Amino acid sequence: MKVIVDAELCIGCGLCASNCPEVFEMRDNLAVVINETPNECAQQMVKDCPVEAIKIE
Repeated sequence: MKVIVDAELCIGCGLCASNCPEVFEMRDNLAVVINETPNECAQQMVKDCPVEAIKIE
């Protein structure tokens, strides 16, 4: 299983990068995954992302 950000859905709010910098960072105003290994923080971001752009598959 790995963490994925759907760039088509991401609005660049930065919530994930702010709350979980060990997994996400902002590049060109969009979130990108820098550590694909799911952790508790990433799992919370799946729930908290306002546009449901984060998934664990």
